[in-house]
Amino acid sequence: MGFLLKFIVFSLVLASASSHFNSSEEGFISTVISQKGLNFIKDLLIEKAVSTIIPLRLPDIEKTVNIILVGKVHVVLSDIVIGSLEVDSSDIQIGETGINIVVMKATANPSMNWRYTYGTWLFEISDKGDASVQVDGMNIGLTLSLSQQNGTLEVSLLECGCHVEDISIHLHGGASWLYQVLVDAFQGKIESTIEDNISKKIREGVVNLNSSLQLLPREIPIADVAVLNATFVGSPVLYPSSIEFKINGLFTPSNKKLVSSYYQGEIIDSDYGKSRRENVLNSAARVPFEYHHDETEGSVYCKDAAKMIEISLHENVLNSVSQVLFEENYMHWIVDKIPDQKLLNTAAWKWIIPRLYRQYPDDDIVLNISASSPPSLRLQDRDISATVYGDMIINVIDFGEVTPVACISLEISASLSPQISGKNLVGHVTLKDFALALKWSKIGPLRLYLIQKTIAGLIKTILVPFVDLYLWRGIPLPSFHGLALEDTEMLLNSSKVIMCSDVTFDQELRHHLIYSS
Repeated sequence: MGFLLKFIVFSLVLASASSHFNSSEEGFISTVISQKGLNFIKDLLIEKAVSTIIPLRLPDIEKTVNIILVGKVHVVLSDIVIGSLEVDSSDIQIGETGINIVVMKATANPSMNWRYTYGTWLFEISDKGDASVQVDGMNIGLTLSLSQQNGTLEVSLLECGCHVEDISIHLHGGASWLYQVLVDAFQGKIESTIEDNISKKIREGVVNLNSSLQLLPREIPIADVAVLNATFVGSPVLYPSSIEFKINGLFTPSNKKLVSSYYQGEIIDSDYGKSRRENVLNSAARVPFEYHHDETEGSVYCKDAAKMIEISLHENVLNSVSQVLFEENYMHWIVDKIPDQKLLNTAAWKWIIPRLYRQYPDDDIVLNISASSPPSLRLQDRDISATVYGDMIINVIDFGEVTPVACISLEISASLSPQISGKNLVGHVTLKDFALALKWSKIGPLRLYLIQKTIAGLIKTILVPFVDLYLWRGIPLPSFHGLALEDTEMLLNSSKVIMCSDVTFDQELRHHLIYSS
């Protein structure tokens, strides 16, 4: 029971995190990244870019200049290295052309060596030393485009530029005339070299970022039981201050390989009416982003603008979890121990099922309970309703042998009211309705109205309190390799579970993301 509850809870909060693959179809898990979330991503990307770019070694610069009273002097600047880059301010904005990231008033501190040579009619004169450069007012801008192709996100660079407003050179050693030579002859060249090489590194960084996106898993295994289909569908949608992504979001048994099965014949998804291969082929073309001027079309549930993301799960996600648990035989229970153990003995039932006691006096009972179909889950404004159809076989342990004596069909209606408390998911279960019907019996007719009252009493006094106790203790929201939801709020409507949340990294993951190559 504990494993089952954990799996369902894990499935509910996965998103962080979506079975159609047709790009025109809607994904079942969508994520809206707010302006706060975009700022978080922007700061992370800038920090990553700086750690990747720095130290930046620039190519040597050399030039022959004509100096009055000296003649032609050949000057070489070598070992030019930008050892630090400080970002004063930055911004990220969404526009019709894409995602615009701007770094303003950045400063850098390159170091370099210098040497010069010139000749007279008698001999050659040379000198060398080092210098430091202060770069001020470096402005960097880039525009990114997002698209979806064959179930993965792609990012491409549309524009990129770097402009240095001013540099100052600090010469260590050398003749007095050399400083003015460096300023006059090399300042523009140093600026353009810095601008060109920073832009080049940014272009390389975007290519690497896109490669990393291609490595995002399309399937996420869950507890060796199920696989979440994390394939992106449809167009990324850009709003003036948010971005929305959608993924397929449905679960399948872990023994079914989604990607390989697409091409092994026309496997039909009976719930949604299309072959998986057809859906994949339909989504193979690149789908560019869409831009919507109306911000209200984006995050409509999370009214708190301070939250980074909004995650919504369609009820089909929950029903796919139900389907997996049913197919993997996790809805089959053998009940041979309960708190009130005397109820699992024929003596306790002699007034309810007299013939059972007469045929098997004082024998132990084992209940074999299994769902006959996947539970049906429906989202409502305040809770999740569940209808479960199952069979309960009554077995008697007679002289060490298990003897089935009757089978009763069950129809159970219940509701789950989930909510977030701190970093835990808690909830409350309510039994709404319970019905029995006799399928077959080896002990004659049964008075089901008496059995129904007894079993309903067992469910209300034993099963429901057990589940409630488990839920109210709280099940921690899962973290994914150091990435976790924080300050999460949950709400329900008639078709979706919505979570409004911040996102946090642990320090180990942050260090790995920033400083790994």
